[in-house]
Amino acid sequence: MEEQEIVAAPLTPKYNLNEEQEKKEILRHYRALLRALREKLKKGDKELVRHAFEMAAEAHKTMRRKSGEPYIIHPLAVAMICVEEIGLGVRSTICALLHDTVEDTDLTFEDVEREFGHEIARIVDGLTKISTVIDNNTSQQAENFKKILLTLTDDPRVILIKLADRLHNMRTLDSMKREKQLKISSETVWVYAPLAHRMGLYNIKTELEDLSMKYMEPETYKDIARKLAETKRERTRYINEFIRPVKEKLISGGFDFEIYGRPKSIHSIWNKIKKKGVAFEEVYDLFAIRIILNSPHAREKEHCWKVYSIITDEYTPSPERLRDWLSNPKSNGYEALHTTVMGPQGKWVEVQIRSKRMNEIAEKGLAAHYKYKEGSADEDRFDKWFSQIREVLNTQDTDGVDFLQDFKTSFLAEEIYVYTPKGDVKMLPIGSTALDFAFSIHSAIGTKCIGAKINHKLVPISHKLRSGDQVEIITSSKQKPSEDWLSFVVTAKAKNKIKDALKEVKRTIAEEGKYILQRKLEGIGAAYSQQNIDTLVAFYKFHSQLDFYYQVAVKAIDLKELKEFQILGDRLEPPKPQKPVQEVPAEITPHYSKKDSELIIFGESSDKIMYTLAKCCNPIPGDDVFGFVSTGKGLIIHRTSCPNAPSLLSNYGHRVVKTKWAKNKEISFLTGLKIIGMDDVGVVNKITNVISGDLKINIAALAIESHEGLFEGTIKVFVHDKEELEELVERLKMLKGIQTVDRFDAE
Repeated sequence: MEEQEIVAAPLTPKYNLNEEQEKKEILRHYRALLRALREKLKKGDKELVRHAFEMAAEAHKTMRRKSGEPYIIHPLAVAMICVEEIGLGVRSTICALLHDTVEDTDLTFEDVEREFGHEIARIVDGLTKISTVIDNNTSQQAENFKKILLTLTDDPRVILIKLADRLHNMRTLDSMKREKQLKISSETVWVYAPLAHRMGLYNIKTELEDLSMKYMEPETYKDIARKLAETKRERTRYINEFIRPVKEKLISGGFDFEIYGRPKSIHSIWNKIKKKGVAFEEVYDLFAIRIILNSPHAREKEHCWKVYSIITDEYTPSPERLRDWLSNPKSNGYEALHTTVMGPQGKWVEVQIRSKRMNEIAEKGLAAHYKYKEGSADEDRFDKWFSQIREVLNTQDTDGVDFLQDFKTSFLAEEIYVYTPKGDVKMLPIGSTALDFAFSIHSAIGTKCIGAKINHKLVPISHKLRSGDQVEIITSSKQKPSEDWLSFVVTAKAKNKIKDALKEVKRTIAEEGKYILQRKLEGIGAAYSQQNIDTLVAFYKFHSQLDFYYQVAVKAIDLKELKEFQILGDRLEPPKPQKPVQEVPAEITPHYSKKDSELIIFGESSDKIMYTLAKCCNPIPGDDVFGFVSTGKGLIIHRTSCPNAPSLLSNYGHRVVKTKWAKNKEISFLTGLKIIGMDDVGVVNKITNVISGDLKINIAALAIESHEGLFEGTIKVFVHDKEELEELVERLKMLKGIQTVDRFDAE
């Protein structure tokens, strides 16, 4: 029932304007866009923007969005986000207005190039998705993303407009069907939010994460939003109390500043709750205090540190929570000083100190970064980042999904700063090892690396680096890369160089296979020709000649089947295939008993379907779920909050099926509860009485450990559905001395 409510409600068209009103609405959006652009318009620009708008309006005139509104409102809204929220200019506005025309209408790349020139046409082309044939191994979403990134290195505006496009789609996702909402939200949180973060667009990153969570975990989202609203007044009172003495000191110190508190995003609060295992009420930094100084460029750092000193005189700081991005800005250009201090009533408060310039870079990211760059030595961190991506893209031959995974770990992760023996700084993604560092210096050093000295101590090449480490690489001319290296490097450069080196070894061995094949073919009177080699590669089902030669060389194939080939002239003719015995495909093999299979209703019809429950998240009836068609295991049911959900939905959206629970009280599901409380005589008895005695729920396993007056227990129980589990949790929480009861995914 829950699912139908979620899906059906937004599909009722909320859009019911007549043609005249529609025209007025479109013009209102267009004029607002021109107003926002006013300061950036040079001679002739207004006409160009108008021309782009008219072209787009004409091209999209018969199209409507799912909500019923005219399609042209979407490009106008995307252009508005580009101008107002990202700080882009006229050319980007034109590209945003035209971003869907080449893909969805009769306009061609050539039309755009003729009207607006090569630069704009190229960006629009970069924003146009590729249509690939979807098979089970590659994902169109991942391939599209790869194409966008290829264009990114030519012109970063492609990504910025793409982010604006995604943000508007997320803001208007209500009109979409539930499974579409899930796919788009997962892709957003998996790739686009980290990308916005990497481009320095913190506000957009936060909104994308919050909107994704709104659709992927609606109940949790509403719950935290409600609690934030309820605690708003008391938070405001607390912020004012905290700010008062700081404000007085800043005024008497002669600073020109703004100071205010802002709540953390719902998504980041949810992350804290999950990571720290605490309740909403215990998340200490629900808000951050921000101080923005109006300082001259030359004195920004000095002023920020003075303000830091004023705050830490007033409130005690937590030494391990100081983040100094003044001395070492992040590679996306972010500069600020963050500290966490003990405020009134014993509450921790995060304080962010930055100048007006730094604040604009934090809000507008890349666009502001270029505005302030003016050839300063504030080295082109973005340019460096782009050149690293370019290097990887040029050597990239993996499929889209692998590429996306590599891209995420190499280029979208948070960074650490490490030092060379001479004191130069290198930035690497979190999780990087000594071997990643070696490859970042030079691929020749990486391939010969046998170990490293970190802060003068000897460590293996797989040692994970931490920010501030000084690393010296030890090499040996005898060292050669091996397959297991791939399991502990995270940077795309290291992965690619290792794969290349392994291929080189394979090539050398494959040469031997070439000679063996040549002799065999000549022995049976067939030519050693490209046509015959292609025939054999296809016959033995290899992806490439290299793999085929390699297997021949290592004697994995002895070529005895050559006897069955016919030789026509000097050409090989493969033997006719025998009719295979009909096998039952793996997907159809039932994994559960007949009774179990009646649990899930699949798609729009009410056919009963075979399924398996994902072991990674153990869904139970009532959970928000989706079906994933796997190769080999048929339909697998995952919770939408499953740790693997974003990756599956982003990379294989085409295999996701809308799924909901059928009513069935006969089947029980294994789930787990983690209980923490005061260690007391008879506590186990109380817990088991509630579970087995009062609620008649079967216990599968029970383990309790006590330590210094506290006990921690894990209980695995069989429940029929989510309602039963929620009742059990509530009853357990009511027991005296029980502090927390949380669900975990029992295996």
